[in-house]
Amino acid sequence: MKVALIITTYNWKEALQAVLDSVKRQSELPDEVIIADDGSRADTAELIQSYQAQFPCPLIHSWQPDDGFQLAMSRNRAMAKSQADYIIMIDGDIVMSPDFIRSHKQAAKLGYFVQGGRVLANNDISQQIMHQQVVPNLFSPGIKNRHNCISSAWLSKLCSYERNNDASTRGCNMAFWRADLIEVNGFNEDFVGWGREDSEFVHRMLNSSKKRLYLKFAGVGYHLYHDESSRASLAKNDEILENTVRQKLTRCENGIDKFLDEKS
Repeated sequence: MKVALIITTYNWKEALQAVLDSVKRQSELPDEVIIADDGSRADTAELIQSYQAQFPCPLIHSWQPDDGFQLAMSRNRAMAKSQADYIIMIDGDIVMSPDFIRSHKQAAKLGYFVQGGRVLANNDISQQIMHQQVVPNLFSPGIKNRHNCISSAWLSKLCSYERNNDASTRGCNMAFWRADLIEVNGFNEDFVGWGREDSEFVHRMLNSSKKRLYLKFAGVGYHLYHDESSRASLAKNDEILENTVRQKLTRCENGIDKFLDEKS
């Protein structure tokens, strides 16, 4: 099973650097890492280039012009570049614990996609994570959801469970089979601006008879503190989500298929 790690980013190279460093600390590496860049400045490209020469696995920079918040498009563009069997997707502010990739690979099962959790870091410990390579633990100050720090294969097998709804959906820590992604046509690019694209994707996956595994005590990610994104597009995005739920859609029209034949 070949695994791709997709990392979304936009103009926060300090966080991206910490995430890339956490890739290098993995007990088991992905087969490739693809940065889904929604129009960052040149300094992000320079950072990625500085890592590419000495990175422990292929590191690909997928960039699109900055034309507003188009997360769904940047994800689709990046994932279309991969031929991996399985895709693990995180945000560029999720610093991974050393067994992150390994635990996601162990959780992968045909017919399922996986929702992971996160540990919320306040600004102080986020700065330590980024600039001092601190890895929080269960007893670290400045974190919330601290039980999510626990990484245990035994506990994960015991406590992970099927949860076939969109509750607690977090695109910042999610994994799925590439074939299933293509079946539902990826993420819906009608979503522009923050909000609901992850939940809408989950509904199409569920409507396509895929099951959702809620991963506990594995796939540990530390979410760096930042200000919230604008909610200005939320009303429009809610309408798109509600339409998918109401019509029980299994596929979006404006999705990944347009990128699948691109060579670069």
